[in-house]
Amino acid sequence: MPTAPHPAPQPRRSHRWGEHGLAWAFLLPSLAVFALFIGYPLGRTLYLSAHANDLFGAPSRYVGFQHYIDLLGSADFGRTLVTTALFTLLTVVPGVLGALVLVLLLENRIRGVRLLRSAFALPFAFSVASASVVFAVFFNPASGVINGLLSHVGLGPVGWLTDDRYALVSVAATTVWMNLGYNVLVLSAGVGSIPGEIMEAARLDGATGLRLARSITVPMLGPHLFFLTVVSTVHSLQSFGQIHILTKGGPDGATRTLVYSVYEKAFAYGSSDFGTASAQAVVLLLVVLACTAVQFGVLERKVHYA
Repeated sequence: MPTAPHPAPQPRRSHRWGEHGLAWAFLLPSLAVFALFIGYPLGRTLYLSAHANDLFGAPSRYVGFQHYIDLLGSADFGRTLVTTALFTLLTVVPGVLGALVLVLLLENRIRGVRLLRSAFALPFAFSVASASVVFAVFFNPASGVINGLLSHVGLGPVGWLTDDRYALVSVAATTVWMNLGYNVLVLSAGVGSIPGEIMEAARLDGATGLRLARSITVPMLGPHLFFLTVVSTVHSLQSFGQIHILTKGGPDGATRTLVYSVYEKAFAYGSSDFGTASAQAVVLLLVVLACTAVQFGVLERKVHYA
């Protein structure tokens, strides 16, 4: 008679516990860093947003959602939200589309194209502080380069950073230039990853120039464009350094974004209104999460992953 098969040996419980323990040992450093630099600050921000504070910024009494109610009824806060939205649009759209146009132009077989690619990627090497100082010189109303060029064509000087009609656009232009290098690098890598046989087949079918870009290159760059849109939006919502160096939120609050408003409430000019600043920081977090969720829900559906 055939013998019955022996049952498979069951792993010992101690062996499974050993594997779990080893997994947690590898995870603990990351969890500790996450808790220290993300979990605790977020919890502390939520705590401060629900408390009033004394003159020294220490929490004094529980106020619940009063800070959020005050923000919703504040005209200044509404203007800050509008400024933040405009600044984001003025930086994300030109930054991504401008980099796309440059990369498509650089794909043409022209002499010195490698040098041009390096030149357009150069802004990525500049820090926020150094780039802002350079543009502060460009925008100087008395001796700036831009007003100097305008004077040669018979136009008067423009207060790029002192006129509320131009200040936000000027800071946005600075931000676009600073982000351009990174965007160009990402899209150039995307173009390089497009299979050569696809491009060659399209050329054999007669697709060249704009038609080739519209039908092949741009659709194949969908994941890279989506990535840059999400990252650029988050980066713009958190921009601070160039605003602080160029305009300090002025003139008359024309460049006061949500991040800069948090700074003003918490630290600027001797202020220590940590409760209101923390409530604004929570609103900023919700805005970032909402924008990211909308982009993933709407834009990602149109992305073609090869």
